Amino acid sequence: MTGRPHAQPLLTTALAAAALTAALATAPTTAAAQSQQPGNEQVIVPEVDRRDVQLPRFPSNDFEIGLFTGTYATENFGSSVVGGVRLGYHITEDFFVQGVYAQTKVSDEAFRQVLPGGVFADEDEKLAYYNLSVGYNVLPGEVFLGRKRAKATAVYVIGGIGSTKFNDQRRQTFNVGLGMRLMLADWAAMQVDMRDHIFSIDVLGKRQSTQNLELTAGLSFFF
Repeated sequence: MTGRPHAQPLLTTALAAAALTAALATAPTTAAAQSQQPGNEQVIVPEVDRRDVQLPRFPSNDFEIGLFTGTYATENFGSSVVGGVRLGYHITEDFFVQGVYAQTKVSDEAFRQVLPGGVFADEDEKLAYYNLSVGYNVLPGEVFLGRKRAKATAVYVIGGIGSTKFNDQRRQTFNVGLGMRLMLADWAAMQVDMRDHIFSIDVLGKRQSTQNLELTAGLSFFF
């Protein structure tokens, strides 16, 4: 009979420990279930209208067209005024391609003083040529006009192949040279060009290779 008062507190303590353990075991499950329940907040989805935007088209200024004039020295016949047109395309900042057509009048006046009737049927004979060349800007730089104004420049080398028609003969022609381009604006430039046109022709009864120097200046416009 004396042991019962001591057993009752032990039983109470055991029941309390069991209840605490059960509560701790069910607490994470309840928290997880509450976290999985959807919230009462309303999700707002913005409505965005899709619009087709027209992007502006800016000129690339890779193409150029220009006119030039100068002097063309035909071997054995002297110099004469030449004029022509050029059309080019700038592939990169360094490389470009260029097509040229030009013509001049060649005189045989010096031969008429020695040979009766001269060399040509008429005193002046038309010489016309066209070519396609590749150029490379070797020395890009600037030229200062005063203290605050500077213009972009480029020294280039160029060479190509084409054809020359002279004295009723059409001959394959190679050209090599160099030039300088001065940008007056984003769309315009002044250009000085020196070329050597190399072709063979029979004018004096013997076919020979000729070196024909040309020095020109002109304006080019970019688009």
